[in-house]
Amino acid sequence: MVLKKVGPLSCAKLSGALYGVMGLIFGAIVSLISLLGIGLGQMGNQAAGGVPSLIFGVGAVVFIPVLYGALGFVLGLITAGLYNWIARGIGGLQVELE
Repeated sequence: MVLKKVGPLSCAKLSGALYGVMGLIFGAIVSLISLLGIGLGQMGNQAAGGVPSLIFGVGAVVFIPVLYGALGFVLGLITAGLYNWIARGIGGLQVELE
């Protein structure tokens, strides 16, 4: 069985969703690190942390998934188009299914 063509839009949607989920995970990690920085800044009586760190942490949970999702969509669309173009010339990807 040979995969000769990939639907660019379906590949883009799938990539966008996958990268969006990964962005949510990475955004949560960045947010936790930022919130940890607030706690450490207050414990050491330093000027670090505070409102800017809180805004950065919350923004990471929103901004990173949106950015990753959009980039994943665009890159999935480009990748599927390139795959189709190259597969036309060399024959495609052989797949074995049960």
